[in-house]
Amino acid sequence: MPTFVDRVVLHVIAGDGGPGCASVHREKFKPLGGPDGGNGGRGGDVVLRADPSVTTLLEFHFHPHQRASGGRPGQGSNRHGADGVDLVLSVPDGTVVLRPDGEQVADLVGAGSELVIARGGRGGRGNAALASARRKAPGFAELGEPGERLDAVLELKTVADVALVGFPSAGKSSLVSVLSAAKPKIADYPFTTLVPNLGVALAGDLPPYTVADVPGLIPGASSGRGLGLEFLRHIERCSVIVHVLDCATLEPGRDPVSDLDVIEAELAAYSADLSDRPRVVVLNKIDVPDGRDLADLVTAEIAARGLAVFAVSSATREGVRTLSLALAERVAEHRALQPARTSQRVVLRPRAVDEPDFAVRAHDDGFVVTGAKPLRWVRQTDFGNDEAVGFLADRLARLGLEAELVRLGAEPGVAVTIGDVTFDWEPHLSGRGGRGGRRDALPAGSAAGGSTAAGSGGAEALSVGSTLGPRGSDDRLRTTTRLTRAQRFARRAADHASGAGDDEGDS
Repeated sequence: MPTFVDRVVLHVIAGDGGPGCASVHREKFKPLGGPDGGNGGRGGDVVLRADPSVTTLLEFHFHPHQRASGGRPGQGSNRHGADGVDLVLSVPDGTVVLRPDGEQVADLVGAGSELVIARGGRGGRGNAALASARRKAPGFAELGEPGERLDAVLELKTVADVALVGFPSAGKSSLVSVLSAAKPKIADYPFTTLVPNLGVALAGDLPPYTVADVPGLIPGASSGRGLGLEFLRHIERCSVIVHVLDCATLEPGRDPVSDLDVIEAELAAYSADLSDRPRVVVLNKIDVPDGRDLADLVTAEIAARGLAVFAVSSATREGVRTLSLALAERVAEHRALQPARTSQRVVLRPRAVDEPDFAVRAHDDGFVVTGAKPLRWVRQTDFGNDEAVGFLADRLARLGLEAELVRLGAEPGVAVTIGDVTFDWEPHLSGRGGRGGRRDALPAGSAAGGSTAAGSGGAEALSVGSTLGPRGSDDRLRTTTRLTRAQRFARRAADHASGAGDDEGDS
């Protein structure tokens, strides 16, 4: 079973917004007390947070699907639904968030760094919030907006000050064990280290620094050979690169100088950003016979390249303290040159004044409408409710969608797609009391056409009726008729006349 995972594919789903409530206040002697449906709650977000206590992505290796809780639906008596709880996922410090195509989204470095990777959907408004002077008793409510869905790639780049690189069995794990209190696996066969090992080293009065033991590199590591391609990214954040060279290798054709050239070539092939990192060369295993002689032989040649050379023995700890002090000094110098870290500012990007709310483009035999507002309105519409469809039509008309379709030469009955829903567009007269000359863009199935609206992808057609009548009306109010002044006078005169006739008959 793996214990260290530094790359996973995460599938996250934010919480859906809760639907609004369509309710009417009921009280004794008040059968129509007005709308009192509450709004739905907001769906929970999915948040990634850097946590220093987490060192691996193992949790997401076994549980790659993560979902936040949704908002609760609204209720009557103006009770709003509860918001969904945000799902906070703790990731190691140094986690890089990528899109599936490789585009970087964020680099979470530093304890507490956060990224909202998926936002929860908005809650739908209840009929109390939808009421207005014209729509006094809405018989519908908005649906909750679905939460965002996202597939993300998480890659861990170890945050260490010193990275030990070299061929397999060069003694990197042994060196980490004597520089720090880390206890990595040590054996006399290649590729003993399969995962990076981290240790904290102390040297004199200098600040402590972290040391990372990177699994062994071989020729071709930058192109995928061995384990190098999987773990070369752990070198990117280090302050100092330490080449651990084996002075006691028995492999033919290998020596410290050729090993140094091979590793440098692989680092250059992997990333050009590593070219300016400080380098230190460690000639290891000088306690082995002929190891010290070989170290003395190549020291001058390596030092001629401008590299600091240290001869050490992890077994006897000879030269280890001198090496540790030198590494601590170089790390301290590198930290002093870094700019002071400031708190991340909140960036506000206001919407441009002339930015359109939607866009319409021709597609096949119809038109496709894009834009945040139309897409959200369609997702929040209950197509099984005639009033809700009429409300959507009014909103689209006020947005200017019909005028744009007319400008593009749209004919009645043409297919108009908004999100996952396709309408048969029919311009029509407003249904307010059968009067009014304003033309609205209604989805199919409205007063003009009586056709259907269907979701794309083979979804079943949604019949929304043949007529809508006045927008936002309450069916219970249709039987209530308010007489005009002339009608009231006529009725009063008729009642008076009938009363006078009865009096004459009695006499």
